[in-house]
Amino acid sequence: MQTNSDDTRSTARSERTGRSGREGGAAKRGSARGGGRGGSAPKVKLYLEGRYRKLVRDLPQTVLFCPECKGHPRRKRTCERCEGFGTLAKESVQQLVAWVAGKAFGTRKNKFHGAGREDIDVRMLGRGRPFVLELENPKSFDVDLAAVEAEINRRNEGRLEIVGLHHSEKPRVAEIKETPHAKRYAALVECEEPVDAAEVEALIGERRIVCQRTPQRVAHRRADLERERWIEFVAARACDEHREGAASPSRHFVIELDTQHGTYVKEALSGEDGATEPSLSGLLGTPCRCVELDVLEILGAEGEAPVVRERPPEFGAGI
Repeated sequence: MQTNSDDTRSTARSERTGRSGREGGAAKRGSARGGGRGGSAPKVKLYLEGRYRKLVRDLPQTVLFCPECKGHPRRKRTCERCEGFGTLAKESVQQLVAWVAGKAFGTRKNKFHGAGREDIDVRMLGRGRPFVLELENPKSFDVDLAAVEAEINRRNEGRLEIVGLHHSEKPRVAEIKETPHAKRYAALVECEEPVDAAEVEALIGERRIVCQRTPQRVAHRRADLERERWIEFVAARACDEHREGAASPSRHFVIELDTQHGTYVKEALSGEDGATEPSLSGLLGTPCRCVELDVLEILGAEGEAPVVRERPPEFGAGI
């Protein structure tokens, strides 16, 4: 009887030891694959920084999902608003950059971080808008960024241009997104009544504080608040093709203005029925409408010239 009891205990110990060994081996294998619960590998992220120039008026900065189907794989098939694409625009700056860069680095997962954004119908000119492209779990690292930049520009000639693409680091994401930037714009303005060029030119040079209520066009995604921002008209000229004579009043002007971070520029020109005071409409005494708008420069917080980060020189350059 004693022998049978000892055999039973010995068998139980053996089973426990075997089970423990199997579990330990599984844990080691999971650790070797990357550690963590379920053996999932840690995420590796790579950051690319540059500036983009958007040369057309139908390109959003990031993917613009359809508000009806939300881009859902099944619902978008029958969505009439987006015609099955799942997005309101077929392409975006993010996609055009990430398709090329992602292929070069061997990943499709990405995030796009811009120093603010412009409306889909606003061009981004000048030296471009700073951005960081975040790539997740790249499989390749020995990539010629100058060649990536050239390929993006070749594929999107006349629509999008990338300048100064270079490796960056995670802290730059917060720096780019959170640093306030003033901006210089060029606006084609249409006035309801003809205006003398001298009246428009008299507005140049004075920095004005405007009070803006949240515009109707963004009320669905912005809190209904009143905001104080500064604007400054810096240049103006009448559009000669809309004038009857060289000295005659005009209804169309190209106006350059600097604005504080967060200014609703179109409303600063139109006034939106008194939602922005003062506005160009109020200052000229006739309703004005922004026909076209371009960003000419991303400035410092108070309108000073920005510090532009260029692509670092190649290793051994200058030797």
